[in-house]
Amino acid sequence: MKVQFTSCTLASEWCWAVKDSNDVCGICQVTFDVACPACKMPGDECPVIWGVCTHVFHLHCIMKWHESSTNGETCPLDRSPWRTLAA
Repeated sequence: MKVQFTSCTLASEWCWAVKDSNDVCGICQVTFDVACPACKMPGDECPVIWGVCTHVFHLHCIMKWHESSTNGETCPLDRSPWRTLAA
């Protein structure tokens, strides 16, 4: 049996493995499938990062938070010491 394709349309979709697909970054309030305000495209250039406290943020948002925070490196949502969850 020989099969010949005349056309083919491919599609794909990706998302971060967050608990709720409608969840948003606690700092910029943008969903994780969209880039943070500092980036143009979502994906590997704008990753998400989980804290031990289970809060999730865009990497750029949490970095900017720590640069401007007077409380040291704390979680913006619960003010616990920020520690990144090991992969």
